[in-house]
Amino acid sequence: MKLELVLENKQERRELAFTYNRMVNAGYVGKNQEEARRHIEELAAKGIPGPKSIPVLYPVICNALSLDSEIEVYENETCGEVEYVLCIVTEDEIYVGLGSDHTDRHLEESDIPRAKQICPNLMSRTVWPLEEVENHWDDLLMSAKVVNQGEETLYQKGRLGLLLNPAELMSFVKSKIPGPLENLIIFSGTMGMLNGEFIFGQNFSTQLIDEKLNRRLEFSYNIRPLDYLTVE
Repeated sequence: MKLELVLENKQERRELAFTYNRMVNAGYVGKNQEEARRHIEELAAKGIPGPKSIPVLYPVICNALSLDSEIEVYENETCGEVEYVLCIVTEDEIYVGLGSDHTDRHLEESDIPRAKQICPNLMSRTVWPLEEVENHWDDLLMSAKVVNQGEETLYQKGRLGLLLNPAELMSFVKSKIPGPLENLIIFSGTMGMLNGEFIFGQNFSTQLIDEKLNRRLEFSYNIRPLDYLTVE
């Protein structure tokens, strides 16, 4: 699979063709175990079972990745999760994007791996070189908002220091995938919801702010359920 991305570095913006053949979604990646457990408890309260051990890793179908500004979902009980994304050409050439692991919450109650396939992963078209943000990684600020019936709500917000950093995340992924990490996309896993409740809205928007280099990644998408059939 091939993505047509935009590379933004300190000097310029230019087109970047990134080829990948594997994609994985990590979960329960809080560096602070209390943060990870809080997210587990949030999901458990909604009938979504927690894992036997954390972090966890799920393989995702490669063509379930979208850069589009609108997605179709099967039903209304779906929502996004803001995450950072690693686009790994080789372990010496890595780019950072912003993503959302959009998930069918009803299906997740019974089958988390399949829930990861029925909705797309989404990510920003613009990416940064990992090497430009490694030294101040923990200070990057990530957030997400949901619009539901015209009302915008801040859904998630926190510094990336809450989550496993890229080196830690890649070390975990390497413990699960034999061989070198090449042509691979990793969705990092997310942080807790600010109000502890899912919001099933019509738009999901995200930001990753680099205050040191005065720049940001952002994208948003509309969510359209397949509700056009008459149900008798």
